[in-house]
Amino acid sequence: MDSEHIAHWIGGEWRAEGDPAPLIDPASGTETGTYLQGNATLADEAIDCARRAFDTPGWAAKPRLRSEVLLAYADELAKRKDDLIERIVLESGKLKSEATHEVMAGISESRYYAGLARAIFGRVQEIDEGWTSVYAREPIGVAAVIVPWNAPATLLVRSLAPALAAGCTAVVKPANQTSGANRIMIEALAAVEALPAGVVNSVNERGAEVGRTLVASKDVDVVSFTGASATGKAIMADASATLKRLSLELGGKAPSLVFADAEMENALATVTRCSLVMAGQMCTAITRVLVEDKAYDQVADELSARLAATQVGPGNDPASQMGPVIDMANRDRLLGIVESAADTSDVLVKGEAFAPQGFETGAFITPTLVAVDDPGTDLVQQELFGPIVTLEKFSSEDEAVAKSNATDYGLAASVWTHDMNRAQRVARAVRTGTVWLNSHNRLFAEAETGGFKQSGQGRLHGLEGLNDFLETKHIFSESGWIAG
Repeated sequence: MDSEHIAHWIGGEWRAEGDPAPLIDPASGTETGTYLQGNATLADEAIDCARRAFDTPGWAAKPRLRSEVLLAYADELAKRKDDLIERIVLESGKLKSEATHEVMAGISESRYYAGLARAIFGRVQEIDEGWTSVYAREPIGVAAVIVPWNAPATLLVRSLAPALAAGCTAVVKPANQTSGANRIMIEALAAVEALPAGVVNSVNERGAEVGRTLVASKDVDVVSFTGASATGKAIMADASATLKRLSLELGGKAPSLVFADAEMENALATVTRCSLVMAGQMCTAITRVLVEDKAYDQVADELSARLAATQVGPGNDPASQMGPVIDMANRDRLLGIVESAADTSDVLVKGEAFAPQGFETGAFITPTLVAVDDPGTDLVQQELFGPIVTLEKFSSEDEAVAKSNATDYGLAASVWTHDMNRAQRVARAVRTGTVWLNSHNRLFAEAETGGFKQSGQGRLHGLEGLNDFLETKHIFSESGWIAG
């Protein structure tokens, strides 16, 4: 990547406007580049461009063109994947293996929705003799896509690809921390010659001015947001004035229910890996481990040993098993939570600030495991977004389900048992949008994800991922009617 400030992409052109702000490597604390901060004026221009591109013939009613664009986009991303992986590691701190998986998933997602762009069907119904109803599926209009920093490639494509496949146009607001990764994603789109100018626009931002403009605009028809539940509630409140549609994937507090008959080696290895994925900064990361009392001591001892032995280091070091958190402010916030945990709970593994060899500073923190008796504690109830895991005990299937459901979140969970009848019973009783059986965090372009309760609304990925970007229009005809 060159040394220029990262600009905005509006109406098919790079716009170098706004004050520069630094990008910081969370591993070293050093500046890695600068991006230009957007504002409401630039956001309005981007919305106008997207609106004109939607209203002008040449995009919304051309599914073959949309399929061609998404296939070409996947190819352009593949050409840039090494640079994109490197940039994601540099800006988010995640492991290279995690960034690689993310980028490849984004490429897969674009290709998947390229196929669905040519497979959007309505239906026809005969209401009575001579009465025919056609139900057409049409794009909703302009989509605002607000992307978080923890997975800037996948979480952009999983909203943008279905929006484009449906025939929508879009304005993207990337997370400021990963503006460089977003630039590579937009450069790949800009290289697609078949994409009409204005169909996709992107405006950088440091604060909330651009996001609020997108949410409030009457010319934005749907907002697709991934992030914290509190922010999702604010978006819902602000969007109420225009009654626009919302697609929200929000916070999670994913429980992993481990029964005594589980295959423990696989369960513990997966629980460890999936609680530390992206340093715990993933909405589906395991944050609660619920263990049957007969296996509790074994799990407590072995999970403690695995978490304590985790090698924390920079994402580009192949030996690292967990990278830093996103910045020093979040590291210090998490350290404060760890310190206060001892007041109410038994801290089995205490996370600490950590500086890998060769690093004087950086947003590194080692994992924490806390044994919890009271499910009402903030450690259980609040999304902490870091490598802090709670350990809870249950004595029956009903208690396991009740404890699993005892938070306001309902995004994902996993169940570990050899008894597949029990696995299915528990999976149906747990109030989350996804339940994995004897696995965790298995995400695919083909498989819908989304939340129950305060973990969001709508679905992403899969066939249902198109729904938030489509409207159903009823067209009725009565035979024998003559114009004139």
